[in-house]
Amino acid sequence: MSRLTLPIVALLSVGIAVSGCTKNRDIPTELAPARMTQIGVNSYLWRAAVDTLSFAPLITADSNGGVIVTDWYANPNSPGERVKLTVSIIDQDLRADALRVAASRQVNQNGVWVDAPVAAATVQKLEDIILTRARDLRRTTVSG
Repeated sequence: MSRLTLPIVALLSVGIAVSGCTKNRDIPTELAPARMTQIGVNSYLWRAAVDTLSFAPLITADSNGGVIVTDWYANPNSPGERVKLTVSIIDQDLRADALRVAASRQVNQNGVWVDAPVAAATVQKLEDIILTRARDLRRTTVSG
């Protein structure tokens, strides 16, 4: 373990020294790149999806595979109904077709949870919210 410590410290020192050597420190006025992939999938879509689903408890959040699964969530205003969401990010680019949202809905009938249909507009609205948030994150990356 101690053999690795010296090279890591040396690399960090060089990285800090080199980062101070730039002459032009102006922030570019262009958009940030649409492909941000430090985590295996598009970073903007990932952050936007996690932010959007923050109201529900998460079961799985795999940033390398791009899958987020929530546990069942019941809105306090409608306790007889609950939803479970799965978001899949399937590309490294910030595009609408890189995002898939699936929803399951159940209603409580006489103390038993029974599957119920989900309106297509609900899934579409959730996709739109995530995409809008991802675009906002991309815009603010450059503008600070």
